[in-house]
Amino acid sequence: MQRLSYMQRVVGIILLSLWASFAPASEPLPSDIIQDLNALQQQLTDAGASDGGSEALDTLIARATGQAARLQAGNRSDQWASALYSQLAAGAMARQGRQAEAAEQLANARKRSGVPASQLARWQREEAGLRRAAGQRGEAIALYEQWLDSHADAQVSWQLVYLLAQEERWERAAEYLAPLLEQRDSLNEARQSLVLAVLRNAGQNDAALAWLLEGLDSQSAPEAWRQAAGLAQQAGQPGVAAGVWEMAWQLGKFTQPEERLLLIQLHLAGGTPARAAEHLTEALQNGMLPQDEQTLRLLATAWQQAKHVQNALAAWKDVAKYTQQARDWRQVGQLAYAWDEEALAKHAFTQALALGDAEVESWLVTLR
Repeated sequence: MQRLSYMQRVVGIILLSLWASFAPASEPLPSDIIQDLNALQQQLTDAGASDGGSEALDTLIARATGQAARLQAGNRSDQWASALYSQLAAGAMARQGRQAEAAEQLANARKRSGVPASQLARWQREEAGLRRAAGQRGEAIALYEQWLDSHADAQVSWQLVYLLAQEERWERAAEYLAPLLEQRDSLNEARQSLVLAVLRNAGQNDAALAWLLEGLDSQSAPEAWRQAAGLAQQAGQPGVAAGVWEMAWQLGKFTQPEERLLLIQLHLAGGTPARAAEHLTEALQNGMLPQDEQTLRLLATAWQQAKHVQNALAAWKDVAKYTQQARDWRQVGQLAYAWDEEALAKHAFTQALALGDAEVESWLVTLR
């Protein structure tokens, strides 16, 4: 359905440009040629308005291509008329879904002498659109690039970026994308995805991240925040990733337990373990995360990384109580000993010894 809509636009452009072609003509056309062109134009319009019209289009194509061939070797006026007949044939072929043949007709039209420069440019752009619709991406890219050398048009630039991305010519696509990024307000979801794909595959992660961060606000969709955090991680900026996810959490973009757990992990990776521990404590208190070994151990690790002595010791003690494993009591004892909490260290080593950990005997000796 999308392809059909695109082709309808291409055909419409071809039809409109025919009517516009007479005004800038550098060579006058005989009245009988003008009448014939107008008649064929009307036939093409009528065929497009009806459900059928295939036979009529075949007749029109035969007439237009015959006239184009007959006049192509004549004087400048004849060649101008030949070009206009080729354009009419292109419009009819495009209606029939013969985009590649229609493109060839416009290519032929552009070769005629007597064609104004403005018309040549218009046909070049239309030919590029037809070749794009026909799947001839390489030809379409070359035509668009030539056209953009002397014209500025955001729509054409976007079409070129899309084609280059399809061909995985990422660096070239990024070159044409750069001036378009200032037009953020006009970007729909598809174009935003295209921007990210181009910049990331072109190895411009920093530029992609900056572009994403610039566009984030309270109205941005959760996926935009998710993409920004992920890109920050890829760019080796875990602190930025944690900051982005934290802001999204505060704005209510993320609300699920697994999203909060990821926030905690990002804070741990990003160098803000105390904030990770605060989130864990709150999540445990309100029941968002379970009071299991994994969560308790994560909380203890967070407080330890934050070098918060009392909280870290209390958290590791909770882990040891939960697991009743000698190694966890030994961990509590070693941390307490290192932080000059001898009473707790002695208690923890005694618990570990009772659970069969003979290695702690030497630690207990030092505490007597």
